[in-house]
Amino acid sequence: MFERFTAQAREVVRGAVAARERLGHRTVGTEHLLLALVDEKTSSVAGLLHEAGVHTELVTEVIDRKVGRGTAEFGDRDAEALLSIGIDLAAVRSKLEESFGEGALEGPPSRPSRRWPFRGWELSNRFSSRARTVLELALREAVNLRHREIGAEHILLGLVREGNGLAALVLTEAGVDLAELRRRTLRSFGDRAA
Repeated sequence: MFERFTAQAREVVRGAVAARERLGHRTVGTEHLLLALVDEKTSSVAGLLHEAGVHTELVTEVIDRKVGRGTAEFGDRDAEALLSIGIDLAAVRSKLEESFGEGALEGPPSRPSRRWPFRGWELSNRFSSRARTVLELALREAVNLRHREIGAEHILLGLVREGNGLAALVLTEAGVDLAELRRRTLRSFGDRAA
């Protein structure tokens, strides 16, 4: 199904994966999709988001405040808290990896849902359920609009329609009216055709 994604939409997805890696998070969430959408280099909807007052710095600040960085495993704050009660996290990690092998704390890779329409794309295992929902909704938005391809605008529409992830929280905290953002995004399709 990713063959229906425009080159730009694929760049948004790749940008979300890069944001996840940069922030040290385990999975791609809606917040990473939003970070990719506000990037002018990868997204045609960055202008819409910038006009609404949403910029990379704002999104990153809220992610840092709500989630933190390096949450793929225990972070520095977690290690300090555990050390204060006598648990040396580095020693625990070392002992676990000694007993069970390197990467023992990572757990098994997640398996994509059978309903996941983008099966076969190597990034599908790294997406949170909400991010997967956003991409599924992007597909539905394109179908409902009778568009042959799925673009960055459709991903933004999916993100707004999902409405419950960290990205929606970032948008609403920034004072963005999600219904108005949806209307402006839909109008952008007409603006390009003119």
